[in-house]
Order: sequence, then structure tokens, then C-alpha cells
Amino acid sequence: MKDISLFLKDEEEQLKLAASIAKHTKAGCVIFLEGDLGAGKTTFVRGFLQSLGFTGNVKSPTYTLVEPYLINGQQIYHFDLYRLGEPDELEYAGGRDYFDGESICLIEWPEKAEGYLPIADVLCQLSYKTEQGHDGRLCVLSSNTQKGHEIINFLSD
Repeated sequence: MKDISLFLKDEEEQLKLAASIAKHTKAGCVIFLEGDLGAGKTTFVRGFLQSLGFTGNVKSPTYTLVEPYLINGQQIYHFDLYRLGEPDELEYAGGRDYFDGESICLIEWPEKAEGYLPIADVLCQLSYKTEQGHDGRLCVLSSNTQKGHEIINFLSD
């Protein structure tokens, strides 16, 4: 539907972007986070959660697959699917139960569970980039649904 590309020169800019997205994310939203190891997917999740009031440690749930957070009455799930061997492993782990239309789901490595995830409202693709002498990240945000389009519109304004 709509794409925007942003150069993020440092971690602070990445955290601010995640906070802006969190501010406009509604219940039931699914956000896919794609990028190489170390590209900043978990940093994005940390900025998202902290902006909503979470004060604890945010780590990637690589071995547990999902980490639940209840913030101000909103259920948020952080998935890291890097260790999935086969896409259907998410199904066997009860993955569909998390996509209830009320919870916000942030999913790292969604391609590992292709065919077992709902459509992403927002796809966030992070990659390494050097621009004007700064080593940073390129963040390409794509909307796939009306919910996602509304989030990206807020960022474009």
C-alpha cells in the first residue's frame, strides 16, 4: 500500500522511530521485523516497549520463541523465530493463539514461519547503511493493511 524509507544514524534515532510507531499502533496490530543479525530488530522492540512504559530488560526470546508483556492493559507479544527449524513448529507451539485480534505482535524473523502467520500490518526491514559518513541503519516501512497504512501516514506527516 505505502512505503517509506528512513536513514537512522544511531540507536537513539531507532528508538525514537519505534516509539513513534508504538504511539500509533492499535490493538490487534502485527509488525514484522526483518534484517540481518545485529541490524536492530530487538532494539526496535525495546524502543517500542519502553515508549509504552515498560521499564524492565528487553531481550530477544530466541530460545523461548515468544516473550509476553502486559503494559497498561495491552497484551504485547515479542516473537523471535530465528531458531525455528520448520515453519509448522510455530503451529505446534500454539502460535495461532497469540493472534487474537486484540494483542500487538512484534515478530523477528517472520520468514521462518511463512504460511503460519497472519499478514503483517507493517513490515519493518532494517539493513546496514552508511550515509554522509555515518554508519547507521536504513529502515524501510511498508504497510500491508489499512491499520498499517494509518501508522505509516502518521510517520509521513
